[in-house]
Amino acid sequence: MNGIILYDYWRSSASYRVRIALNRLGLEYETVPVNLLKDEHKGDDNLSRNPQGLVPTLAMDGRMMTQSLAIIEYLDEIYLDAGFLPQEPAGRQRVRALSYAIAMDTHPVCNMGVMAHILYLTEGGDKIRIAWMRKFIAEGLSAFEAMLDHPDTGKFCQGNAPGMADFCLVPQVYNAKRWGVKTSGFKRISAIVKRCRAIDAFAAAHPDKVKV
Repeated sequence: MNGIILYDYWRSSASYRVRIALNRLGLEYETVPVNLLKDEHKGDDNLSRNPQGLVPTLAMDGRMMTQSLAIIEYLDEIYLDAGFLPQEPAGRQRVRALSYAIAMDTHPVCNMGVMAHILYLTEGGDKIRIAWMRKFIAEGLSAFEAMLDHPDTGKFCQGNAPGMADFCLVPQVYNAKRWGVKTSGFKRISAIVKRCRAIDAFAAAHPDKVKV
């Protein structure tokens, strides 16, 4: 296996996180799209890489790696100057807590598969979908905003350099905008996301830049 290959979907929040991390390290990688709308993630090819039938999968160092946060932490560990998490345990715990608040609490209930099953059970349509997304994304970001009221918050979620928590936050705010969630009241979040978007690694990972 030569080079780095990212199997992703352009609008996947989890893939978006990993694209930011790879870009921050300046790593060259090939992108192989897995179209979620065509159920390619449930096909044999993707299942052979990712038994959960999800994206992203990162082919690197002779391994197939899954789960976006596990991938980001792997990159942080092999590139010692990455700085995706702080060195001190308390800081690492806080960055994980912020990251998990999005990746493990907010994102999963708004996952495409979960949403499809809810619509099936309720025989609902776009009105149900939009109400669901707005409720859970808004609640998740409200809690995240409160978590940022902390002395370790700087220009970014933890201190004055972007890290794993910022990699999670920016895609979640992208989703919030997509579903019409009002984010103007989240002052800390808005300021951090604005700073992130001015960084090339974040800008290059934006779904509009990678859509195929």
